[in-house]
Amino acid sequence: MRPPARSVVLTQVTEWHDGAERAVEDMLAVEEPLEIRVNGTPLTVTMRTPGHDVELAAGFLLTEGIIESADEIASMRGAGVETHLKTNTVEVELRTRNFEAAELQRNFFAASSCGICGKASIESIRRRGLRAPNPNFRVRPEVLCGLPEAIRTEQAVFERTGGLHAAALFDAEGTLLVLREDIGRHNAVDKVIGWAMHAAKLPLGESILMVSGRGGFEIAQKALAAGVPVLASISAPSSLAVQVAREMGMTLIGFLRGQRFVVYAGAPRLPDRSCKSKNAAQNR
Repeated sequence: MRPPARSVVLTQVTEWHDGAERAVEDMLAVEEPLEIRVNGTPLTVTMRTPGHDVELAAGFLLTEGIIESADEIASMRGAGVETHLKTNTVEVELRTRNFEAAELQRNFFAASSCGICGKASIESIRRRGLRAPNPNFRVRPEVLCGLPEAIRTEQAVFERTGGLHAAALFDAEGTLLVLREDIGRHNAVDKVIGWAMHAAKLPLGESILMVSGRGGFEIAQKALAAGVPVLASISAPSSLAVQVAREMGMTLIGFLRGQRFVVYAGAPRLPDRSCKSKNAAQNR
């Protein structure tokens, strides 16, 4: 699997091994700013790994509460030979044109209040009116146990650089639907959700979202915005992610490695937990 263009660069480094030095070439994951503009107004700049930028912008607008559906987007343009845009810009035209710059910024910061406090963060989700994801979705533990290896075999840029996070979407049988990589976990998730938006697959009520690294509040909030019923991570979730998952009825799984995982919320979606799973107490 080849990585997207401009996602890796070569550099000269000095390798030290057991007292000996040598000059070698190494690959680095690219990190560059992406400006997202809405109706001509700069909305935000995010540091990301180039590739799937239009998906990233679409996912960002949905998960941060700027839009509620793909129907609100009239057009999206990323940089390319057919546009006047800079390399690191995505221009979005919304069908609703009565946004003022100040109002747009207020909406964005209200939806991104996780830096204020836990209470304000969860209240921002309540105000957005996000619904609990599909309560009837079920997944077998053995399917979950196979997801980390499925991600590793598809991480093209990580294989070359060791420096990127991944987010991947699976169906109930563990079939990989899409995988995206980025220097930031949240960007990788936005790329996956943006892909789903363009493919008219939202809400993702029959899907599992798996992320490398930890499962923080920002990841949980984005998964909820897309209607994901099961969110799994290789590492630990944060306390706020657990709190919002329990309140909103999402299944949250951490430490998914080998034949072990921990269920922090939503255990009923895993009716048979015989895969050597360890269940965290639901209300600790």
